[in-house]
Amino acid sequence: MQPVVLDTDVASLSHKRRLSGPVATRLIGRRPLITFVTFGELTKWTDLRDWGSRRRQELADWLSGIPVLPGDEAVAATWGKLSAGATRAGQPRPVNDMWIAACCLTYNLPLATLNLKDYTYFRDHHGLRILGEE
Repeated sequence: MQPVVLDTDVASLSHKRRLSGPVATRLIGRRPLITFVTFGELTKWTDLRDWGSRRRQELADWLSGIPVLPGDEAVAATWGKLSAGATRAGQPRPVNDMWIAACCLTYNLPLATLNLKDYTYFRDHHGLRILGEE
């Protein structure tokens, strides 16, 4: 099974079983992964939205089957290059999007996202592969 990194939007909808359309179709037969950033963002949402124990456990159960890519030294070095490049180009990007892109680029994995505009810069200037555009 070919691995693919789920952006937080895709991970959230997948967990809720609400992902549909072309991205859902392209995920069939793929092994989903998430980054440490997405894991953190999903955890943050459970607290901000004051989820009860049942919903938290459902998310924990779903997450237990999804490998999490770490933010290690190689990813940090890639993030530094992405951040410097975007700043030099006058196109600073959101920090979490850069971390997710850095994980994908470091591990040479495609990204499944519904927010293409957030990652276009990384695709065009750094070779980020986006599911459906590879």
